[in-house]
Amino acid sequence: MAGTAGTPGTPRVLRAMNDRAALDLLLEHGPLSRTRIGKLTGLSKPTASQLLARLEAAGLVLVTGTSEGRPGPGAQLYAVNPAAAYAAGVDVTPERVLAAVADVTGRTVGAHEVRTPGRRAARPVVQQVTDALDGAVKAAGLARDDVRRLVIGTPGAFDPNTGRLRYASHLPGWHSPTLLDELAAALPMPVEYENDVNLVAVAEQRLGAARGHGDFVLLWNEGGLGAALVLGGRLHRGWTGGAGEVGFLPVPGTPLVRQVTKANSGGYQELAGSQAIPRLARELGVPDIPAGPYTEAAATLLARAARTDDEPHRRLLRTYATHLATGLASLVSVLDPELVVLSGTSLTSGGEALRLLVQAELAELAAARPRLVVGDVHEQPVLRGALESALATARDEVFDTSR
Repeated sequence: MAGTAGTPGTPRVLRAMNDRAALDLLLEHGPLSRTRIGKLTGLSKPTASQLLARLEAAGLVLVTGTSEGRPGPGAQLYAVNPAAAYAAGVDVTPERVLAAVADVTGRTVGAHEVRTPGRRAARPVVQQVTDALDGAVKAAGLARDDVRRLVIGTPGAFDPNTGRLRYASHLPGWHSPTLLDELAAALPMPVEYENDVNLVAVAEQRLGAARGHGDFVLLWNEGGLGAALVLGGRLHRGWTGGAGEVGFLPVPGTPLVRQVTKANSGGYQELAGSQAIPRLARELGVPDIPAGPYTEAAATLLARAARTDDEPHRRLLRTYATHLATGLASLVSVLDPELVVLSGTSLTSGGEALRLLVQAELAELAAARPRLVVGDVHEQPVLRGALESALATARDEVFDTSR
């Protein structure tokens, strides 16, 4: 029996597969000529010409210029049409809500921040999110309805069984049982919610140190200590979304923390979190402990320790590496990942000096021997991951020419 339109192997599906392959190549390489697209896809010149004409008519590609440097007339160069779709991301912390909009090529075209200081939300969470998003949309010269997808990253995770935020008691206003319904009613586009550290892993896997890796752990240390687990190429979230909340992990070297969700802390957080670094520096006799927020003080201390060759700073880096490896040994012993990515300012500021010390300590504490690397995505990695996640879904929708 003959296949129906849209089933595998039909001309429509084969054309759509070729279309998507060409669009992905244009995203990866930038503007390409018809001849170059034909070579990269294996398509004949007539077929490549038909493909480009089809994509241009659909508004998915456009001609951006002509090639130069060869005798004769230049070949037309094609690129993905940036206006084919837009997606948005939101990064939520206790201090602010930061939103950005990107076009389908991944270029950020607008951003806006709403400050949210204090233990109690001064304005409702829904208004915080919509104000941040509207500011980013306005900065991009767009309207809300132009945004096809939105991904919101928060500390903790929304429990898929209850719809309530867990593991983030420090985030004021985000624990209402009706919050997700209220956000859905206020926003015109589909919205996804993801743990902030998981989004950093998305950014590193697509743009940074974890590209090409399907099994890795990302250890994050900034405002809090957490991990993202990527197994078989997919994020592992756990039954309640709390996989990777390693700050609550009991570890040797620190007293047991009980009722961890009320304390919003645990043994590994107390031993190796950012707030522990200034205290450890004082205990080891490091001079000139920076004032200000502990995340900034921790990053400053570790950056200084990595480049300062005196005994107090060397002891700080060595001791902190041992503290990090103590908890990390449990993770790698259970998961046996190919790679561990160190991310967040309290880890990246220590650079290669800290990475080498943690690698050496881990080799003595765990049988598994993953490779450790420092993360590459430094500028707003949570927001970048949210944008990448939203763009992946938006591209799957608009690049599907089989419909």
